Amino acid sequence: MTVAARGRVLDVTRLVLRAGRPTLTGIDRVELAYLRELLERPEPLFLLMRQRRRQWLLPRGAGSLLEGWLGGAGLTPCGPVERLLARRGAPALAARRLRRLALGGAMPDGVAALLARHLPGGGWYFNTGHVNAGEGLFAALRSVPGMQVAVLVHDTIPLDFPQFSRPHAVEEMSALVAAVVRGADLAICNSAATREDLARHAARYGPLPESIVAHLGTDVAMPNPAALPEGLPLDRPYFLALGTIEPRKNHALLLDVWDHLHGVLPEAEVPRLFLAGRRGWRNEDFFARLDSSPHLGRTILELPGLSDGAVSALIAEARALLMPSLAEGYGLPVAEAAAAGTPVIAAPLPVYLEIVGNYPVYVAQGDLYSWAARIQEQLGTDAAVLGAMRRCVPQVARKTWAGHFFNVLSRAC
Repeated sequence: MTVAARGRVLDVTRLVLRAGRPTLTGIDRVELAYLRELLERPEPLFLLMRQRRRQWLLPRGAGSLLEGWLGGAGLTPCGPVERLLARRGAPALAARRLRRLALGGAMPDGVAALLARHLPGGGWYFNTGHVNAGEGLFAALRSVPGMQVAVLVHDTIPLDFPQFSRPHAVEEMSALVAAVVRGADLAICNSAATREDLARHAARYGPLPESIVAHLGTDVAMPNPAALPEGLPLDRPYFLALGTIEPRKNHALLLDVWDHLHGVLPEAEVPRLFLAGRRGWRNEDFFARLDSSPHLGRTILELPGLSDGAVSALIAEARALLMPSLAEGYGLPVAEAAAAGTPVIAAPLPVYLEIVGNYPVYVAQGDLYSWAARIQEQLGTDAAVLGAMRRCVPQVARKTWAGHFFNVLSRAC
């Protein structure tokens, strides 16, 4: 008797919503890394996409198309229906094309039967993006003979720092933790710090399922200076703050530091501060202060929507990456800067210590004068010393996706 092969199902709902976007968030990148890895492996692969309340099961080939569409390639509308859909954005157009490739679609009560038809040997379902996650879906998946559920948990920040989170984030994170406890077979944690936080919150719902720590791979795109905004002033040293401009990133401290630097240095010697990231949520007071700052447009510049190549170009030449965050789930920018050999000045968060050890210079989040002093010290670092640092990337920064997937797929096999 032939035994049916076990397959893999990757939830790509989040990536479909990112179709056509020039830049991806950290969580988007993780889901994309899973898509690329599973496409390269020989095991049967299917994709799951939620559209409204309906779940669609997609074949392996849809993954390659979706990967290409993330940058907008191949999403030119064809015909009147697609032109109409395109008015709603690239994700709507991508979703329509994927539905036409689908092996089938089902409402929640039909998901188990849909998967059972195509995965008679069971397998593993991976959810890394959380857009399509919940106890109901996980229960339906686990009702398929031999089907198991793995969820990658990035952080529990909304539960630990609700004051920094967007509306409804606390309820959504609580629901996710409950779904992991009650409906997952494996919790994949990006750090030991995240696993500790997850276990603490999971206790409200029951025992945590089996969990593993799998550090994320560090992707450093090829620097592309040509992709930087035209006319970006690079005539003096600059420091870089990377990530969405939201309260937990503590950009307010950096404004304080630059106010201080303008008070103690001649105008021509004040370095530039590049804020590379879009404006986020619950940060109106900071945005009002930034918009009224006399330094905005002179020594402080906002740079939203940069491509990966442009960000890498900035990292490569920055005097240092500045990360005074009050909370982080992983801190990909710190890992990327360390992998590029760029100095880092950061808050002493446990996850940074776990991921990059003592590579950064750690400074307490609220210590304005120590931050200013470390930045001034970095300004005085000799160019030859900086060059040597960039050539000697520390072993601690060499986190790879190969290592991540070895840990994950050795267990979820």
